[in-house]
Amino acid sequence: MDRTAWDAVTRQYLAGELSLRLARLQVAAADRKNSEALKSLRVEAEMLPSWALGCVVSRALEVAEEICSESLDRGDWLAFNSQLAMCSDLFEFGVCAGLMRD
Repeated sequence: MDRTAWDAVTRQYLAGELSLRLARLQVAAADRKNSEALKSLRVEAEMLPSWALGCVVSRALEVAEEICSESLDRGDWLAFNSQLAMCSDLFEFGVCAGLMRD
């Protein structure tokens, strides 16, 4: 496999994995605004070049923080714990994929 083909496969893998994590968060969002923001980030993850995916992860973590805060405000500990696990997974993915620093 030549370098160009390898880069394309890697980009598709990273975009797919990121999109999957964003979809899970989107389902967990109780607020329509946050759900729409994550939907938009999924589209970006699938369209942007791999070098730009770190920005998508960072912005998604900001939305995820808001989602978790809203669950805490409502006193919904079950949702908070689930969302927190998804946030942690998203952060670890970003770091391990080399898209962001820890």
